[in-house]
Amino acid sequence: MNPVFKAALWMIGAIASFSTMAVAGREVSTALDTFEIMTYRSVVGMLILWTVLTVTRRWSEVKTQALGLHAVRNMAHFAGQNLWFFAVGVIPLAQVAALEFTSPIWVVMLSPLVLGERLTRVRVLSVLLGFAGILLVARPTPESINAGILAATACAVFFALSAVFTRRLTRLASVACIMFWLTLMQAAFGLLCSLWDGQMAAPNATTLPWLLVIGCAGLLAHFCLTSALAIAPATVVVPIDFVRLPTIAMLGMWLYGEALDVWIFVGAAVIFGANYLNIWTETRLAKS
Repeated sequence: MNPVFKAALWMIGAIASFSTMAVAGREVSTALDTFEIMTYRSVVGMLILWTVLTVTRRWSEVKTQALGLHAVRNMAHFAGQNLWFFAVGVIPLAQVAALEFTSPIWVVMLSPLVLGERLTRVRVLSVLLGFAGILLVARPTPESINAGILAATACAVFFALSAVFTRRLTRLASVACIMFWLTLMQAAFGLLCSLWDGQMAAPNATTLPWLLVIGCAGLLAHFCLTSALAIAPATVVVPIDFVRLPTIAMLGMWLYGEALDVWIFVGAAVIFGANYLNIWTETRLAKS
């Protein structure tokens, strides 16, 4: 099978999983707070991952090396995921998705600080274009700026931090090891934050199915995305991932009556252009 076609099939799975997780997050957001959602999501993911490690006999890959780096990476991801779950509950799903696409832009900005990578002219241009896209999506005014938009923007920053620290971890640990500490640490973080006030809502017949969906969809989305990147270059995968925006916008309109805002699509297109410019340039440099 053609590698591009195979990557497209994996990306269809990733888009479906990310979109499903957004809808499930919206459905439980009125009954559970974000810390509780993260706790239950991590527990579901942990049970699935640990079963896979047992069946495939890959427990030997789980190491205690660089636990501090694992902790920092997972705190960043935990913060980003909590902000993401908060945002999907209070602003249109399309707006969340568009602002989430700025995460690679933040990676470009943070990589020189964390990884010591060089900030080239193309990278600076992609950052500037990305910020222009953010302004088009958010169109900041005293009336339009709200907690949901700020949370969606901030979650992209924390996702970028998580990605940068993951780059460092991949030099020291396998994917199985990284995922093990991800699920374990985030379950612990979620439980501590959920019990901070001495109360924690238990799943019920309504929320339990959605929490199972969130846990399964979260793991499946990242597995599909990783599989796509393993067989096709980012210049192929990223444009396919952009289909997630109209997909989730249509879901928001169909399920929640959210209006289709043309400026969200214009801003997202600018953000996509900034990301693609940087990826295309980096790919050419790597080949040369």
